[in-house]
Amino acid sequence: MNDRSFHLHFSRRRLLTATSALAFAALVATAGVTPALGEDGAHDGGDVVFLIDSLGDTWIPNNSAISSFQGHIWGHVTDKLLYVDADGKVSPWIAERWEQNDNATEFTLHLKTGVTFSDGSPLDAPAVVANLDIWYAGRKSEGINPIGLFPKTYDHAEAVDATTVKVFFKKPTLGFIPTLGYHGSILISPKTLASPASAQADLGKTSGSGPYVVESWKEGDYVKLVKRQDYNWGPAAVGQTGPAHLDTITYKLVSEPSLRVAAVQSGQADVAYNASPQELESLKSEGLTVATPRYLGFVNGWAINTKLAPYDDVKVRQALQAGINRQEIVDTVYTPDWKLATSFIQSNVPGATDQSALLAYNPEKAEKLLDEAGWKKGSNGIRVKDGKPLSLTLNSNPYLATSKSIDELISQQLGKIGWKVDIRAYDVVTYGQKVKYGGAGVPAYEVTRSFIDAGTVASILTNANNGENWFALDESDKALNDLRDKIAGAGSIDARKPLLDELQKYVLDQGYFIPRTQIVQRIYVQSPKLKGEVYNGVAYASYYTATKSE
Repeated sequence: MNDRSFHLHFSRRRLLTATSALAFAALVATAGVTPALGEDGAHDGGDVVFLIDSLGDTWIPNNSAISSFQGHIWGHVTDKLLYVDADGKVSPWIAERWEQNDNATEFTLHLKTGVTFSDGSPLDAPAVVANLDIWYAGRKSEGINPIGLFPKTYDHAEAVDATTVKVFFKKPTLGFIPTLGYHGSILISPKTLASPASAQADLGKTSGSGPYVVESWKEGDYVKLVKRQDYNWGPAAVGQTGPAHLDTITYKLVSEPSLRVAAVQSGQADVAYNASPQELESLKSEGLTVATPRYLGFVNGWAINTKLAPYDDVKVRQALQAGINRQEIVDTVYTPDWKLATSFIQSNVPGATDQSALLAYNPEKAEKLLDEAGWKKGSNGIRVKDGKPLSLTLNSNPYLATSKSIDELISQQLGKIGWKVDIRAYDVVTYGQKVKYGGAGVPAYEVTRSFIDAGTVASILTNANNGENWFALDESDKALNDLRDKIAGAGSIDARKPLLDELQKYVLDQGYFIPRTQIVQRIYVQSPKLKGEVYNGVAYASYYTATKSE
């Protein structure tokens, strides 16, 4: 760890009273920030201070790249082979072009020349092979995880020459190309990848090829990035390929949402992450910029553990599906920026289909299903069967600021039908330790998960090929297994499309996945002086293209 101190301290008094530009300048002076004014009034240089509610518990790249917190930093210090925008469109980045064979089992990637990692080593074909290998397999004995949504059908890759990589799969894998733009698919120097997990956990020792490098950091406090002057290989899709405009970006941990927002209001910081949705309209009226990008991925909802009674009964799961008033969630907890779930994947994902009819609020249907399943209401309104109450334990997801509020509202909705709902809340670290898919005390695992290609979805719903077995079905549901295998084996997007539609219908009708709302997991409130940021397919803000004005 780099212990050079970064003296950016926020207290309630200073956040609420330091309202002038002079106060802000004094606050960040110790960070060495000396903004230079460009001809258009924008700072060609200067510092962006980004206030965030967590910096996670590890910096091992494989283990932290998909985090809603550490992912912000990785998006600036690393590159990807391909760029995926908010609509799922794939375009060149480090890979200038690519080809695949007719059945999508072999792919050839052609790399840009002259790209280097910050340690000086080349980002060439052998480096890409090293990254592909560790994304697929990790090093589990050392605690380095595989990348969760990297195709399980990967066989191997070969460096044909310095700028050509050939990649082989055991079965058709249409999702490979778009997954190269997934936020887990970050390119790291082979020197870093070869180092032990303990060294990889030191962010200051990790070398990427991105437009910024880590200048200093302190565990649980901040990460300060400084731009690479020689960076010249950005993705053309964002309208810029050369060095970043801003000199530095500092991610500072401030746990209280009101303090993060107050710092931006007073000019002490530039961006507040994860503000309360209820504040957004008033913050817009103050002239602050508010962004609520939707990522490509799953909607916010529950993966149901079918091994736990009573959720091994399809009628109980279907009653749960019908007993949630999703419109009330949007109207009560959120703003018009949020959308109703229409499937278990976000509506902006290519391949998503509208399954709204399966998600209609119908408490009468829910009551009837529970009656048929043998759950009878007692005098206290709670349903009972064989002397046991109809109970549901919800573990509010700390990665989503509104999770507990939604759980509380759903508890009221389900209580009218006869459920007894228990809500538990943990911090990020404890949640990761206690709450797992299919866990003994986890009947409903709350999902906040992005992905780039819908074809990868089927592979994680069961346990085939080291899948994540979300619904604890193992191989027991033949219909789901057949859909999974047909989707995995599809040789074209056109052949896969109707299969994805059928998968969405089946999963929702069986009550395996209970959607809540389409997800806006990343909420940004920022100074109007900061402009030009870009939001990618997983809704991270990139300040590589951003400028800052007076």
